Amino acid sequence: MNFWYQKGIPAWLLSPLALLFWGVTALRRFAYRIGLFKSWKAPVPVVVIGNLSVGGNGKTPFTIWLARQLQQRGLKVGIISRGYAPGSDRAKQYPLLVSADSDPAEVGDEPVLIARRTGAGIAISPDRRQSISLLNKAYHIDVILSDDGLQHYALQRDIEVAVIDGQRRFGNGFLLPAGPLRELPNRLKGVDAVVCNGDNAQAGEIEMRLQAEVAVNLLTQEERPLSEFIAQPIVAMAAIGNPQRFFNMLKKKQFNVVKQKAFVDHAQFSEEKLAALATARQPLFMTEKDAVKCSRFARANWWYVPVEAQLQPTINGLIEKIMQEVNGEQ
Repeated sequence: MNFWYQKGIPAWLLSPLALLFWGVTALRRFAYRIGLFKSWKAPVPVVVIGNLSVGGNGKTPFTIWLARQLQQRGLKVGIISRGYAPGSDRAKQYPLLVSADSDPAEVGDEPVLIARRTGAGIAISPDRRQSISLLNKAYHIDVILSDDGLQHYALQRDIEVAVIDGQRRFGNGFLLPAGPLRELPNRLKGVDAVVCNGDNAQAGEIEMRLQAEVAVNLLTQEERPLSEFIAQPIVAMAAIGNPQRFFNMLKKKQFNVVKQKAFVDHAQFSEEKLAALATARQPLFMTEKDAVKCSRFARANWWYVPVEAQLQPTINGLIEKIMQEVNGEQ
């Protein structure tokens, strides 16, 4: 919502509800802290990767990057997610294992994307304990990465990582529904690492940049350098938390974007809906997260742009801390 990023009349009108939201969340967190609400300790270390604000922070690319880093160090990584799939095709039972071939309409687009990029064991369920138990039984994992769940205090965690959007930061600074925040920024004082996606990293934050170099054809899987498309007009679409970030990336690379279409995050598509966006001679560009939902009915002029996370060397301190947790070192 646009008013989340300015302190205008709508935000102030909703501020009493934001105050109520703060009170409820603060009481809930306090109840877990004193043991009034019970939390569960997993048999393996848990790394929670979350955010303070709603959507589009770069959490999924970071999760992929971190999973690969830990796999390169010989760890069996398990990843849990609540899963998100709007509509009637949502999974009928949980927990559910996710593979690269799972139906995004059933398990969600992000879990399928992570499965394709990492090959890690992935399970989805609103009950994180169920997912961890299933993964541990199926794969005998060494460490769990929780994709989201910073505010899910029913699950104890060994390490917390918060990912923030360097451009939008904390919006107007209000909590939901007056602003985009789930918790106040001072919550960052309690996490183990703050990863800033893009520009404007502050002191103590680890800068992450998302690099895009190629386009991949949805139909043939052919890869082409992005530079080959600069001279021709293209159409761009995105159904992610912050679509404008994708559009800005294309324009920064000097693409001639003649039309752009933003959909709600996790939107479901049909061949007819996307075919109407571009003619057969116009390349239609989308994010990799969108592509996992469209590959089964792809056309020859549809391309997606994979991104690779690049992080400052200071991130090595976080990786070493995770390895110490896995090895039982204090």
